[in-house]
Amino acid sequence: MELLVPIIIAAVLMVFLVISTVRVVPQARRYNIERFGRYRTTLQPGLNFIVPMADRVNTRLDVREQVFSSRPQPVITEDNLVVNIDTVLYYQITDPRAAAYEVADYLQAIDQLTITTLRNVIGSMDLERTLTSREEINTQLRNVLDDATGKWGIRVNRVEIKAIDPPATIKEAMEKQMRAERDKRAAILHAEGDRQAKILTAEGTQQQKILEAQGDQQAAILRADGEAKAVERVFQAVHQNNADPKVLAYKYLETLPHLAEGDNNTFWVIPGELTQAVKTVTDAFGDYSRMGAPSGQGETRDGQAAEASDQAGDEPGDRQLTSGDPLELDAAQAADEVAKIARAAVSDAKAEAAAAEGRPNRSLDDDAPS
Repeated sequence: MELLVPIIIAAVLMVFLVISTVRVVPQARRYNIERFGRYRTTLQPGLNFIVPMADRVNTRLDVREQVFSSRPQPVITEDNLVVNIDTVLYYQITDPRAAAYEVADYLQAIDQLTITTLRNVIGSMDLERTLTSREEINTQLRNVLDDATGKWGIRVNRVEIKAIDPPATIKEAMEKQMRAERDKRAAILHAEGDRQAKILTAEGTQQQKILEAQGDQQAAILRADGEAKAVERVFQAVHQNNADPKVLAYKYLETLPHLAEGDNNTFWVIPGELTQAVKTVTDAFGDYSRMGAPSGQGETRDGQAAEASDQAGDEPGDRQLTSGDPLELDAAQAADEVAKIARAAVSDAKAEAAAAEGRPNRSLDDDAPS
C-alpha cells in the first residue's frame, strides 16, 4: 500500500504533464505561445507540443474572414446636413502575432478608423453626392483601412455602406422632389405622345389631301382630255360634212329659245347677230326656192318657166328674177316665217324671265326700235 500511493501520484503527474505538453489546434485557428511571458511561436492547426509550466497559450485567433457591423454613426456632409451611416466591414487576420501584439483591440481600432475615414470622406461631399456615390465611398474606405491595418496583421477585403439615413425633414423633401420629378417625366412623356400623335395625324391628313388633289388633278385631266376629244370630233365632223354658214345660222336660231330656260334666268340679252342670222336663213330659203321646192306648185312654176325660156330661146340658168316674181315672194314668205318663229321664241323667253321677276310681259315688237 505504501508503494501504491506514490505510483498513483506519479501517474497523475504524468497525465498532467502530458495534457500540459500536448496542444491540438483546430483548422483555421492560430494559437500564440508565450514562454515565461515572452512570445515564442504560433501554433499551426494539428498536434503541437509545448513545454509544461514554461509555455502557455496567450491568444487564440480565427484566421477566417470575419464580418464586423458598426453602429450607425452621425456624419456631417459638406452642405451641413447630419446623416447616420451604418457600415459593414469584411476583414481577415493574416498575421496572428501582429494582431495580438501590435494593437490592443483590433476590432475597436478598425471601428474608430472607419468612423474617422467616413467623416473625412463624407465631409467633402454634399448630400446628393453622398447618396449617389456609395461605390466611391467604399473604395476610399477600403484603401485607408487596408493601409492602416496592414501593420496590425489584418487585411480589409471589403467595406460596404449598409445604410445612409438623412433627417426626417430631408427625407420628406427628397420624397417631394422625387414625386415632382416623376410627375415631370410623366408630363413630358404625355406631351411627347400627344406631339407624336398630332404629327402622325397631320402627316396622314396631308397625305390624304395630296392623294385627293392628285385624284382631282387626274380627274380634271381626264375630263379635259374627254372634252378636247369631243370638241375635236365635233370639229372634224363639221368640217367633214362641209357645213356652210346657213346651217350654222339655223342652229344658232334653234338654240335661242333654250337661253331663257331655268327658274333663275331673270335677265336675258338678245345678241346683236340675230338679224344677221335671220338674214342668212332668209337667203338660204331664197336660194332653196330658186333651186326648186319639192312642192307641186314649185314644179309647175319651174315647168312654166322652162317652157317660157324655151320659147324665148334662152338658157334656163340665164333667167333673172324680178321684184314681182312669184319665186321671190315665196322666199320672202319663208324668211318671214323664220323671223316669226325666232320672235316667238324670244318673246316666250322674255315672258318667262319677266314672270320670274314679277314684271308684265313685253313683246319683241315693244322692245324693237321704231
